[in-house]
Amino acid sequence: MTDGKGLKSRMDLLMERLAKEDADGGAVQALTDAQRVAITEIKSVFESKVAELDILNQSKLAGVWDPEARELLQGELRREKERLASDRDAKIAKVKSGPA
Repeated sequence: MTDGKGLKSRMDLLMERLAKEDADGGAVQALTDAQRVAITEIKSVFESKVAELDILNQSKLAGVWDPEARELLQGELRREKERLASDRDAKIAKVKSGPA
């Protein structure tokens, strides 16, 4: 794992989240059908937004030849995907923590 300095990798973030869940009891509860449907819808919306971002990014990159500008666009795409994934995870957690 990292020493607390700099950015953390996805693996580090995942390991921290799993450790936190284990510390909180980590009890797995069965999801209701409504929760499953809501989670599926959240994931579907996320996937469509990511696909839209990929298409828009590809069209932007098609006209950019400068390596630094391309890297900047790719960094923006990466950050936007991470933001969407974070929003997705928060929404799923909210659905899971709702009344079972």
